[in-house]
Amino acid sequence: MDDAAGGDHPTHCARSFCKARKGDAIINGGNSNYRDAIDLAAEFAPAGVDFIDAGTSGGVWGLERGYSLMIGGPEAAVKRLDPIFASLAPGPDADATPAAGEGTASKGYLHCGPTGAGHFVKMVHNGIEYGVMAAYAEGLNVLKAANAGKGDREVDAETTPLSNPQYYQFDIDLAAVTEVWRHGSVIGSWLLDLTAAALKENPSLEGFDGRVSDSGEGRWTLQAAIDTSVPAPVLSSALFDRFSSRGEAEFAGKVLSAMRYAFGGHLEKS
Repeated sequence: MDDAAGGDHPTHCARSFCKARKGDAIINGGNSNYRDAIDLAAEFAPAGVDFIDAGTSGGVWGLERGYSLMIGGPEAAVKRLDPIFASLAPGPDADATPAAGEGTASKGYLHCGPTGAGHFVKMVHNGIEYGVMAAYAEGLNVLKAANAGKGDREVDAETTPLSNPQYYQFDIDLAAVTEVWRHGSVIGSWLLDLTAAALKENPSLEGFDGRVSDSGEGRWTLQAAIDTSVPAPVLSSALFDRFSSRGEAEFAGKVLSAMRYAFGGHLEKS
């Protein structure tokens, strides 16, 4: 019996599969915390049940494109389940690098190591995703402001004027820029493809309020970075920016305004 489990807490998940028999395998295809996979594997091991963690990437498009799978678990069990992973993955990639070798990575799935390794790799994948998304968003915001020199800007003691407005006279077509970047640019990616499509359909991105959620993987990635003393300033900045987008920095902003008013009588501008 090869079953697929969701991302439940270990004790709940274990109860759900209490009928599993020796030789069975449980596949968690969600993007759960890798520590849960390690704990679950230890819980099921005495019963002879293999626990497989398969980090899954591909979003809502995976049904058409196939899913990139990052797999953790006992080598023998993963090998036995290979037909399942091969059927879900995108398959051979004509653009695979020479380093791909003869393994399965160029087919869209990889046995990353023992139980927990798959979700660990997917966790870091999502941490990187946060950073890449933030970089695109910030860069496009700079391009959007490239016409700042055309507008009237307040000039007073509380507002730093725009220096050299003649250098900011560009009306940049963001949809066109993201499209040209898709063709031969070193920053081309599937995320850029999706961004270009979104801007073409909705140039002003009406309907989006800019509140960006985080599902946990970015936090777990930073925790791993802290535990192992690995610097990750870009990933941490991207995560904290998501917090700010949801209004979590509002009180800090009020504190700053209160301090400015207290020491200099500076009034907030509407």
